Amino acid sequence: MRANLTANSLVEVTGNNLNLVYLILGVSLVALAIAFALRAQVLSASDGTAKMQEIAAAVQEGAAAYLARQFRTLSFFVVIVVVLLFALPGDMDVKIGRSIFFLIGAAFSAIVGYQGMWLAVRANVRVAEAARQVSAERSVQIAFRTGGVVGMMTVGLGLLGASVVVIIYRADAPAVLEGFGFGAAMLAMFMRVGGGIFTKAADVGADLVGKVEKHIPEDDPRNAATIADNVGDNVGDCAGMAADLFESYAVTLVASLILGKAAFGDSGLVYPLIVPAIGILTAILGIFLTRHRSTDKSAMSAINRSFFISAVISAVLVGLATYTYLPNNFTALTGVDSALAAET
Repeated sequence: MRANLTANSLVEVTGNNLNLVYLILGVSLVALAIAFALRAQVLSASDGTAKMQEIAAAVQEGAAAYLARQFRTLSFFVVIVVVLLFALPGDMDVKIGRSIFFLIGAAFSAIVGYQGMWLAVRANVRVAEAARQVSAERSVQIAFRTGGVVGMMTVGLGLLGASVVVIIYRADAPAVLEGFGFGAAMLAMFMRVGGGIFTKAADVGADLVGKVEKHIPEDDPRNAATIADNVGDNVGDCAGMAADLFESYAVTLVASLILGKAAFGDSGLVYPLIVPAIGILTAILGIFLTRHRSTDKSAMSAINRSFFISAVISAVLVGLATYTYLPNNFTALTGVDSALAAET
């Protein structure tokens, strides 16, 4: 306990470390800018015929109504948890920060989930129109960049929240980050589970009415429940999965910051931010490298190729960053109790 308290008092993110965190904050903003640029590209594509737009509008209306109702219900639970977090013992600044960043984590999770669903129900009709009028390659590009929007928003908002906490709270950042991760996890859990239940209920209901009672094929346009089925697919597989993805990213980042600070002092508080920042830059490269070639057997060939290229570049850059940033031994770390460093 004494070693931990001593280490905590020694941790101070200043100088080059603080400059690095500001740089990482800038990278997170770049990710968000790329997300908005990709979003604009997707929405600039043709949305098809009047009939296609009519069907898409019905799915959009149903998905928006579901999420609006879900968010209204979740808001009550969020308020209750904020009060409980504030009631926990601790320094007043930490209690306030933990409660505020719980709200921010929950809001970021909701934004990622909602934007994932909002764009998906508008991109699907554009993907269909591109496949109908342009080419399969163009439709794959629209679909892939739709996913890129969610990916960039996930890593951008996650890294933005973590960087801001480290800049403001320095040594107390891990305690405040607990609220950020908890907020992201709580909202994602409800969105994932609720969306999954809606998806399966709509799917089974549509199948029972269509295939069992009326003896018509699955997803037949004569079955009105097909719209509910498509709404369920979007709120579960798009909104729920996007929020779940953000939660996984956020809590993993928070855990690495908490453990890094406890074991490695200020370097352990900054290094876990460097790795995902590098990942963002290489992911952006991977998105724009995804191009169909005449020799590709399927769309997955182009996606896998860009993935492996960005993964290799990312691994090399992380290795270089690790070699450059971290010291050769534990005793050279700052913010770590000397007795603890000697033991390790």
